[in-house]
Amino acid sequence: MAAETREFKTEIKQLLDLMIHSLYSHKEVFLRELISNASDAIDRARYESLTNAEIQEKDKEWTIRITVDKEKGTLTVSDNGIGMTKDEAVEALGTIARSGTREFLEALQSKKIKDNPELIGQFGVGFYSSFMVADRITVLSRRAGSPGLGVKWESKGDGTFTFEEIEKKGKGTDVVLHLGDEEKQYLEEWEIRDVVHRYSDFIEHPVLMEVEREKQSELDKSRTVKLKEEITLNSRKAVWLRDKDEITLDEYNQFYKHISRDTEDPLKVIHYKAEGTSEFTGLLYIPSRPPTDIFWKDYKMGPTLYVKRVRIMEHCEELLPPYLRFVKGVVDSSDLPLNISREMLQNNRQVEIIKNSIVKKVLDTLGEIRKEEPEKYLKFYRQFGAVLKEGLYYDFTKRETIADLLLFASTKAEKDEPRTLQDYVDGMKEDQQFIYYMPASSFEEAVKSPYLEAFRAKDIEVLIMLDEVDDFVMTGFSYKDKALKSIVAGDVDLDKSEKGEKEKTRKKYRKLIDLIKEELADEVKDVRLSGRLRDSACLLVGDEGGINPQMEKVLRAMGQNVPDNKRILEINGDHPLFEAMNGLFEKDKASPVLRQYARLLYDQALLLEGSRPKDPAAFVKAVASLMTEGLKTA
Repeated sequence: MAAETREFKTEIKQLLDLMIHSLYSHKEVFLRELISNASDAIDRARYESLTNAEIQEKDKEWTIRITVDKEKGTLTVSDNGIGMTKDEAVEALGTIARSGTREFLEALQSKKIKDNPELIGQFGVGFYSSFMVADRITVLSRRAGSPGLGVKWESKGDGTFTFEEIEKKGKGTDVVLHLGDEEKQYLEEWEIRDVVHRYSDFIEHPVLMEVEREKQSELDKSRTVKLKEEITLNSRKAVWLRDKDEITLDEYNQFYKHISRDTEDPLKVIHYKAEGTSEFTGLLYIPSRPPTDIFWKDYKMGPTLYVKRVRIMEHCEELLPPYLRFVKGVVDSSDLPLNISREMLQNNRQVEIIKNSIVKKVLDTLGEIRKEEPEKYLKFYRQFGAVLKEGLYYDFTKRETIADLLLFASTKAEKDEPRTLQDYVDGMKEDQQFIYYMPASSFEEAVKSPYLEAFRAKDIEVLIMLDEVDDFVMTGFSYKDKALKSIVAGDVDLDKSEKGEKEKTRKKYRKLIDLIKEELADEVKDVRLSGRLRDSACLLVGDEGGINPQMEKVLRAMGQNVPDNKRILEINGDHPLFEAMNGLFEKDKASPVLRQYARLLYDQALLLEGSRPKDPAAFVKAVASLMTEGLKTA
């Protein structure tokens, strides 16, 4: 068939433009990406060959081959892996098959990824990094097990690509890079060796390259001749199967960077062998920082699963709970069948045993770091605390263990001196029933909040929770038989001895409260005296276990439908404002000023919780009017 031309999808055009014109440093990562893709293609073919003998030629080893042609200025990376059909090539190379494309493009434009283009591999778009060094890319591929024609795909990165069916002898894929004039160093053996050693040394399959060597002539010992020989560029060491004593920290770190595409060393290495009811080896890593896409819906989590050194799948989600999705690594099992599928994994008892072992090992390791290396743990927690605490909601069996790992800002400590739940319990008052906490968007905002007034007066500690998930995971949670209670929801009664005085105040202002309640009937669920205010006039609180304003904003930002959630207006009966309002009420129950004040109270409470008045213009007008009246009587 004749070559057909198509345009890239819009997101690919944007991606190519950024790749070609914005990312200049660390261009060599293109070779890592091509080798990694080739390795993935071989792993897939090897896995399929377990049930389809036609996929692997019996006399050939799985290999990745690098070919240099200095005359043509081309660098070719070839594999004898799974290959692609024509339709697969068009789909795989013409679009990005992930829902996070928009987020990725935004991340790519950010300074973080501009400074670290190595991170592109985390997003599954590494192939396109080759356009940083190539003026044109040609892909020749044939699907394994398919005796039909292969496909030729080609593009100059100018917004279009061409494809056509071709004759291709063997299965697999050849990626031919026509290098730009300024990128010819990637045709040099020393440069290729260096890149492979740095980024791809731990690839399981041999990375081969033909090189030219000068050797002594066997016919004339006084002369040297140039001979070509094939060398293996990578060490092919299965690090996780070696003895821990034989592995250096640098080797551990290099392998982590290979599997994670991270540029920083991991925070912690966990290498262990489990024996007994299930035998497996785990080499796991706790990263120093989260990947950019850790909160994306299509984030790929889970260690790479091997069975007897055969890679079964790259991201085995069944081996990790979502709250430990930051953990990277490999697991090699001796017990699972080689042809195990994802469906079989979900109902396999051995998989559950492996998962429980990994979870326990990771949580125990985090506990050790917290006790023995508090500064390192604080670094970890600042990066991954919001993810870890999801376990309070999703894993009831590990709740206490996870709770002991959590850190919180507190009214009893400086901003950078987080406290544990155990610290809180140790400092509780004798008659204190709850562990009190306050959800907030910042520490500075929280410590100035009127919600804390009564707690400060009683010297009761309040934990300040700054993550969006906090109120969600803490609702209904208890620690050491002490329930956690939000101070921005439900009623608060910190001093039983004040009950009689509060009842007298309630009777005194009952009719005034009824008037305020009537005026704000469309806005609030109830109006009542507050047990948490000392200086401020009023505030809004939610029902016990209800959704707070912060969570409402988060849910709306996620596109969720949030039902109308009327809150309760609490007023401070000791504030002079209500004495004055009550005096006016007793003189003239129908005074329009009382209703205007009721509206102002509600708007004031909205401002205190970080929301806008319902009618900002009316609010500003009322405040200006009151200021004018105040100046007249001054």
